Amino acid sequence: METHCPNFSFTSFYSVVAGVVFFWAVIASAGPLRRVEDTHWYPATATWYGSPEGDGSTGGACGYGNMVDVRPFRARVGAVSPILFKNGEGCGACYKVKCLDRSVCSRRAATVIITDECPGGYCSGGRVHFDLSGAAFGHMAVSGYGGSLRDRGVISVIYRRTPCKYPGKNIAFHVNEGSTPYWLSLLVEFEDGDGDVGSMHIREAKSNVWLEMTHIWGANWCIIGGPLQGPFSVKLTTLSTGKALSARDVIPGNWSPKATYTSRLNFF
Repeated sequence: METHCPNFSFTSFYSVVAGVVFFWAVIASAGPLRRVEDTHWYPATATWYGSPEGDGSTGGACGYGNMVDVRPFRARVGAVSPILFKNGEGCGACYKVKCLDRSVCSRRAATVIITDECPGGYCSGGRVHFDLSGAAFGHMAVSGYGGSLRDRGVISVIYRRTPCKYPGKNIAFHVNEGSTPYWLSLLVEFEDGDGDVGSMHIREAKSNVWLEMTHIWGANWCIIGGPLQGPFSVKLTTLSTGKALSARDVIPGNWSPKATYTSRLNFF
């Protein structure tokens, strides 16, 4: 039987919460904890897309689907060049972006969540570039000057990594459309702290063995086997600092595709 997931993508993902399932959970740390926050600012460029005051477009190369239109993602989304996108493993990371022209820019930084990739144009050639929603771009302006800042087109900015914060939210696992007991694909939602995922494992019912999942695209992971038997525990390890978290029996035995199952855990 094939042991690796194919490079498969869906045309749409639905992030409607089908139910919140509470189970026992445990959290563990993988080695000494490090902070993802960076106090240093680095140079980059930025543009904006969508409507001038818009929240950004639905979907994106990370696979978050309609989530980008609703809080807490709403008006805080952005696409990044490949150097930060990291073939999808940079999805979910959070950055502060600040413009430099004091004639129209305030001292406020826009905090954005990476939901998409911009592969060409200003994003090519190894450059660091942010393509922000209209609302996030305008947030960097002096009050009343959002339109003037957007009229500049491409601007110079500085940026730094910052922890993601989702007050009142715990990590959730969205079962992607098309999943079966032989091909299970998951999308991680609302991960505080690092925001990114470096590896994922699942454990079947009545098993002590963690099965490694394969990163397929964006923020989506999958495993081929089977038939896979729930309930499933899920362990994820962040890409940036190697923090680990395990949610026991978070996906029930009667799971269904397009459903989202929420854990009791988060990194903060």
